[in-house]
Amino acid sequence: MIKIKNLTKKYGNKTVLNNINLEFEKGKVYGIVGENGAGKTTLFRCISGLEKFEGEILSDFKPLKNYIGLLLTNPYFFSRITGREYLQLLCNARQVEIQDFEKQNIFDLPLNQYASTYSTGMKKKLAIMAILLQKNQIFILDEPYNGVDIQSNLIITELILELKKLNKIIIISSHIFSTLNETCDKIHLLKKGELIKTVEKENFQDLEEEMKRKSIGNKVKEMQLK
Repeated sequence: MIKIKNLTKKYGNKTVLNNINLEFEKGKVYGIVGENGAGKTTLFRCISGLEKFEGEILSDFKPLKNYIGLLLTNPYFFSRITGREYLQLLCNARQVEIQDFEKQNIFDLPLNQYASTYSTGMKKKLAIMAILLQKNQIFILDEPYNGVDIQSNLIITELILELKKLNKIIIISSHIFSTLNETCDKIHLLKKGELIKTVEKENFQDLEEEMKRKSIGNKVKEMQLK
């Protein structure tokens, strides 16, 4: 369990997250939705221990950061490290021993090549592989589908559903509503750093229609396409 109480994050005089209260339970998948700049990534960084904040985060896992696998939108890699060496490095950090990375190379990545030569999608897949191999209890995935091919998107969805079966906590952000609809138990909406709505699975369709109305409105008709 993770319980966030009155979390506020400021950069100077600018409030990026304002009084966030959330709970995440084992065996559940949670979606965090919001426009660019809503505070999603900052929230993920606070939960993962990468940012200081006001308020508190309580959890059964102590220290919490040691149980979290965080996928950043744009994973960082050292310039002279192969895919295999990167996986080994992250497994060593969690004291996890893997005998054969190829057997678990679900994305068929060229592990002997430098990670810096990978495409954007390949880098993301390598980062996903690494946090899976670490055997984390909590997975925070910031835009896991972004920049990844269709086949890998299907694999990522199945991985998320399998992690749910294993009683993990999964928190994801995505601009692709269909992926949230398929995987999430709840969706939390962030707007300008504030939590404005929590939607249960049975109401996802209504949420999608509402988001379409607010995002699109009459904009397409106003183009007067012919």
